[in-house]
Amino acid sequence: MGLSKWGWWLIALIVVAGLVTGGIAWTNHVYHQNLKALSNNEKQQVVTIQPGSSVKQIASQLQQDHLIRSANAFVIYVRGKKVASKLQAGSFSFSPSEDVATIIDVLTGGRSATELVTIYPEKRIDQIRGELINFGFKPDDVDQALNNISQYSDLPIIASVKPANVNTLEGLLWPDSWDKDTGTSASDIIRQSLQEMQQHLTPDIDSALAAENLTPYQGLILASIVTKEVITPSDRAQAAQVFLSRLKSNSDLGSDITAYYGSIEATGVPNLSYDSPYNTLIHKGLPPTPISTIEQSSLDAVAHPANTSWLYFVTGDNGVTYFAKTFQEHQAQTQKYCHQLCEQ
Repeated sequence: MGLSKWGWWLIALIVVAGLVTGGIAWTNHVYHQNLKALSNNEKQQVVTIQPGSSVKQIASQLQQDHLIRSANAFVIYVRGKKVASKLQAGSFSFSPSEDVATIIDVLTGGRSATELVTIYPEKRIDQIRGELINFGFKPDDVDQALNNISQYSDLPIIASVKPANVNTLEGLLWPDSWDKDTGTSASDIIRQSLQEMQQHLTPDIDSALAAENLTPYQGLILASIVTKEVITPSDRAQAAQVFLSRLKSNSDLGSDITAYYGSIEATGVPNLSYDSPYNTLIHKGLPPTPISTIEQSSLDAVAHPANTSWLYFVTGDNGVTYFAKTFQEHQAQTQKYCHQLCEQ
């Protein structure tokens, strides 16, 4: 007597259940295999995790560096352990002989090979001082690094770019991140930043600045103003054109942020009417030094300004920069778009 219809259905269900169970078991086996060390190779390599990196980006980086078997398995493990928010930026030393659990332990605060120290754009030298102290450098060491400029006299940026009568590193530090370990001094970070600035002052940039009748240092001064004045990088070449046109016509630059810089440096309080050499609302020409760290787009803008005929601009509270050819048009734009930033 043969099996009934229900018997065949029961057998089919058993087979399917077996296949599903087997599939799950196999998938689970593959997942756990992918969590194991990639190889027996114990050679260490340093991996730098940038601030803001996502779990997927970190996993992809580790797989590309041949340190883990599977980026997907790494992501699943991190999410399963609920440690995504604990992954840290910095430089870490790993080898292919370490499994995912070990790597995660390091990334969540186990043993960082180094820490990333960052100098940000648009920062004054006093702000950089505070940030270096926050990164763990002693205040006296930071002051030694920032104030004893003669220790960097072997660098071209100091020997040939900084004027002899200028006794500050304001605007000479290139914004970037550098590795810090137990042996790194604040002076080491500053030296690396100065060296990187020199790399960005290429012969092409120097030639382009000279064509605008600017020395490299003057180019950095104007680039710092453009960096602080204009939020959107694509607008900076037009803003640079406005400032260069004003310089060439012997008009004042009319930059509020230079006036603020001078008053903050002297009194600690922003004041547009404070009379300092930095107040370009009062004094013609460039201020004596840069007013902050710069960005590449600002340096490029000053070296290669737009071919326009604007004479005024204002950056609105929405981050948009509005350009004008007449003072009346500029006033109307300021009144319409700039309230908080212009303190109206």
